[in-house]
Amino acid sequence: MTTAPAPDTTGDSSLVVAAREGDRAAFGGLYARYARMVHGILLARVPANDVDDLVQDVFLRALPRLCDLRDATRFGPWLAAITRNRANDYYRQMRAVAAVTESLPEDEAELPASNTAPDSEAVMILAFVRSLPDAYRETLILRLVEGMTGPEIAARTGLTPGSVRVNLHRGMQQLREKLSQASLGGTIHNDSSVSRNSTAQTKTLLNRRNQP
Repeated sequence: MTTAPAPDTTGDSSLVVAAREGDRAAFGGLYARYARMVHGILLARVPANDVDDLVQDVFLRALPRLCDLRDATRFGPWLAAITRNRANDYYRQMRAVAAVTESLPEDEAELPASNTAPDSEAVMILAFVRSLPDAYRETLILRLVEGMTGPEIAARTGLTPGSVRVNLHRGMQQLREKLSQASLGGTIHNDSSVSRNSTAQTKTLLNRRNQP
């Protein structure tokens, strides 16, 4: 049995240093490396329709704060923390908006209905994933939706490879149980590992595209 090598993150330091000095291409390189991670962390926490805009916002927040990053080799975990904080801010802002709209007449407070009905099965699966413990749902979405390997998740987020393996294994067990109870058990293959087929099927059902 072979294990995929962890992605090389040694180049992060030089990109961070260059980005601090105003090199936009260097910051673009960091974006290319970490957009999927940011997208997945957000998708585990906020409504799917708002994720793409929030990905951009996370990187816009991170750029002027690069000078605060003491260890350039820890860019991934640092960015992951900013992403999780942005998700928390999202809900604080939503509560503030809700407090304002509560005082409006009902017809003025309503939001326009979407023209496109979401795929009910995809919505159900995403809801099941989001009902899992935080560590499981984040790792599962990074693997199943964003297509990141276990070693890549560990290298990008700062988790240990062992923690990632445990999160994937236990998370998949709990997800299969929920899918089985909802008569959707066939969506995820009964395999001890995350197979390529289950990854492709879940990505299709959730209707998400991998980010570069």
